[in-house]
Amino acid sequence: MIEWMAWTTVTASFFLTIFLILAGMLVWELKSPSMERKGFLPIATTRGDRLFIGLLGSAYLTLTWVGLTDWTLWLVLPVIVVFMSLVMRYG
Repeated sequence: MIEWMAWTTVTASFFLTIFLILAGMLVWELKSPSMERKGFLPIATTRGDRLFIGLLGSAYLTLTWVGLTDWTLWLVLPVIVVFMSLVMRYG
């Protein structure tokens, strides 16, 4: 018997947001190709690299939040937004 994933509104919103970010990055890359640059990250990165690093770091922040606290996940959202903003702008 096949078990299907329960698509809640929050789950669908998460994947839709990731899809929209990727679509936006594609359009941005086509209009203005990125060049590698060196920020505070120890490697030279493009916009796509910084997006990937930011998303991966956000996942780790969320997992750490879930593992160390019993607070709601909505409280980690501002931390993730600030983290992603810093990585995308200055990474």
